[in-house]
Amino acid sequence: MSNWEANVRKVIPYTPGEQPNQPDMIKLNTNENPYPPAPGVEKVLKGMDTDTMRLYPDPTAGDLVHAIAQNYHLKDEQVFVGVGSDDVLAMSFLTFFNSEKPVLFPDITYSFYDVWADLFRIPYERPALDENFHIKKEDYFKENGGIVFPNPNAPTGVEMPLEDVEDIIRHNPDVIVIVDEAYVDFGGQSALPLIEKYDNLLVVQTFSKSRSMAGMRIGFACGNEKLIKFLNDVKYSFNSYTMDRTALAAGVAAVEDKEYFEETCNKIIETREWTKKELKALGFSFQDSKSNFIFATHATCPAAELFEALREQHIYVRYFPKERIDNFLRITIGTKEEMQKFIDFLKDYLK
Repeated sequence: MSNWEANVRKVIPYTPGEQPNQPDMIKLNTNENPYPPAPGVEKVLKGMDTDTMRLYPDPTAGDLVHAIAQNYHLKDEQVFVGVGSDDVLAMSFLTFFNSEKPVLFPDITYSFYDVWADLFRIPYERPALDENFHIKKEDYFKENGGIVFPNPNAPTGVEMPLEDVEDIIRHNPDVIVIVDEAYVDFGGQSALPLIEKYDNLLVVQTFSKSRSMAGMRIGFACGNEKLIKFLNDVKYSFNSYTMDRTALAAGVAAVEDKEYFEETCNKIIETREWTKKELKALGFSFQDSKSNFIFATHATCPAAELFEALREQHIYVRYFPKERIDNFLRITIGTKEEMQKFIDFLKDYLK
């Protein structure tokens, strides 16, 4: 090994979902929204003045911050935005998890958490979910350096009741508790109302799922004003201009169209519930999902085999060859037509 390699920061990177590009594919592997963004987003993008691209964007992301704050009945000073919730979460790890005590997050959860912890040299522990993939709140009542978990969880789709979320926050007044709500808009109950009660709570959400803007990269965090100031201090020390002009303008348009937002979320929820019934009839089992995906296992057909069979037909789902979940598939909810084709294939393959 060359001498310079001894000083390289080495990590095992996060592995994103496959991004195939085939005209006949049914893409159910990365929890994207099957519907386009709000009509106002297209209008804004078509009307963009390209001459403004030579100018830096607003470093405070003021218009977008204000739109989000108005939507959730918060002050502007209670909102932080970033380049997708991954950026917001990474910045939060860097800002708030700096003690020598271990940060706590579940053993089965969003697989970027341990990557960030390793990258930033943050010690961590991963309390195990129970046999039904539920977080055991008591595992988070011990001494720690911070807590983070998705609600609903990923990749399981299981939601923790809000009273249990609050119990975790209440037992940890001296550390920051981050609730990652990437999927909350598909039937979950948000912890946002609790930020007025607890000054150590940070709630993180994204435009990638429920607002159909995974390709635009917008995420945000809400918390008390002091938390948001600390986040911005770190952001400005890292990169002053994280949000580009197109993302800022499109984000505002997406937030302002509440009717379209509710319509598409409801369509996905309706299709999810239909898919649950169809999967159960085919011998699949799963925990109740409050997200835009279902994490399912079949009684007799191995997940790895089914994953490959679907892939051969250009139907893409997500398979995780990891302990405890290596016989499950995570199935994103597409349009009703896409899910019907998916179910039709399963009926034929499993008969």
